[in-house]
Amino acid sequence: MQNYKNHIRFYVPHHFIYYPIVGFLFGFTVWQAAKSDEQQVLWVFLTVLVFMVGWASFMMRQHYALTIQNRLVLLEVRFRYYTLTQQRFEVFEHQLTFSQIAALRFASDAEFTILVEKTLKEN
Repeated sequence: MQNYKNHIRFYVPHHFIYYPIVGFLFGFTVWQAAKSDEQQVLWVFLTVLVFMVGWASFMMRQHYALTIQNRLVLLEVRFRYYTLTQQRFEVFEHQLTFSQIAALRFASDAEFTILVEKTLKEN
């Protein structure tokens, strides 16, 4: 059963080392940009650079996690369909959207194959 307690994960190097360092560097460069007169342009540039690196790493991490999650959902549904029917799901999975496939994983075993057939007919 999926719930928040077993769903949330922390990757120590990323969450507790990298992000705090990026946060500190961002705060430090903002502070330097505010107090520096001669090199303010340099510190503003560094602030923007640190922010962009932090933002890009966050977005890439999210993208990779979602891509892996989608692959696992697809493999789970393929395996479940094969287990229940002894037929391959890949033959017709291209006829379904990913949202439909993801929704199928919440169906009970009794209704799973019925919902697959119904979804294929209604598509």
